[in-house]
Amino acid sequence: MKDTRYHGCWPTMITPFTEDNKVDYKAVEQLTNWFVDRGSDGIFAVCQSSEMFFLSKEEKLSLARAVVDAAAGRIKVIASGHTADDLSEQIDELGAMAETGVDAVVLVSNRLAKEDEGADVFNRNAEDIFNQLSDVTFGLYECPYPYLRLLDDEFLRWAAKEDKLVFLKDVSCSLEIERRRVELVKGTNLALFNANTATLLDSWMAGYHGYNGVMANFHIDIYSWLYEHWREDEERARRVSDFLTVAAVTEARAYPVNAKYHLDQTEIPMSLVTRSKPVSLLNENARHEIHSLIRMERAMRGELGLRP
Repeated sequence: MKDTRYHGCWPTMITPFTEDNKVDYKAVEQLTNWFVDRGSDGIFAVCQSSEMFFLSKEEKLSLARAVVDAAAGRIKVIASGHTADDLSEQIDELGAMAETGVDAVVLVSNRLAKEDEGADVFNRNAEDIFNQLSDVTFGLYECPYPYLRLLDDEFLRWAAKEDKLVFLKDVSCSLEIERRRVELVKGTNLALFNANTATLLDSWMAGYHGYNGVMANFHIDIYSWLYEHWREDEERARRVSDFLTVAAVTEARAYPVNAKYHLDQTEIPMSLVTRSKPVSLLNENARHEIHSLIRMERAMRGELGLRP
C-alpha cells in the first residue's frame, strides 16, 4: 500500500531517450521499477533532471502518465513540467499535469516571477495559481535553472500555514536556512526535502523530512539506508553521509549524461542521448570516474548489507 506521507528518499528522475531522440518508455518503466525495488519512497518525475525544459508539452504529460502507470500505486509520484513564461500558459500546463494521475504538481519558483521582479509579483502569481487550481495538490521546487530563486520566509510561512503546499524541494545548500525553515513550517503539513547531500544528515537531525536529488539516480538504495538507520548509529551514519557527499561531486561532471551511462553500465540498458547537454562531455576520463564510483558503491553496499 502506498504511504500517504511525504518523507524519505526520492530521485529527481532522468528521462531516457532512444537513439533517435524520442522518450524511451521501455527504459522509463524499467527505471521506475528499479527505484521502487531499490527502496525509493517516491519519484519526482518531469523535473529539471528529466530535461523538462527540453520536452514538448505532450512529452511532459506522457512521461508523467508513464511513470504513474509503472509505479502502479506502490509509491508516490509527483511531477512539475512548469516551464512556460506566461502565467495563463503556466496554469494550463499545471492543470493538465494534475490530470495525469500524479500525487502532486510541483511549482517551480523561478517561473513565478522574473529575476528582476520582487516578492509582490511572485506572491500575486502564486496566489493566482492556487485560486484557479484550488483542487490541485501542490509542491514547490527551487529549481536553479534558468535562475535560482529561493523562497522568502514570509511566503513559506504563509504557504505552510494555509496548506497551499505539501512538499518543498530546498536547494539553499545552507544549514542555517534549513534550520530556520524547520521553525517556519513547524506544526504544518508541509514536508521539507533537501536536495543537497553535504547538509543532508544535519538537516534530517534538524527536522527535515527527506532527500530529493540528482544522486538518487545513481544509488537511491544507499540514501534510503541512511534515512532509515541514521538514528541508530550516528558515527556510521556520518561515514555513509561522507561517502554520499564526496560521490555527489559527480553531479558537476557531465550530468545527466553520466547518470545514463552509470545506469547503462549497471542495471538498465539505455542510450546516452541527452537534450540538455552534449554527449561529448562524457569523455574517456569522465567514464573512468563513473566506473570508480560503481566500484565504490559496491563496496559501500557490501558494508551496509545491501544487495550489489
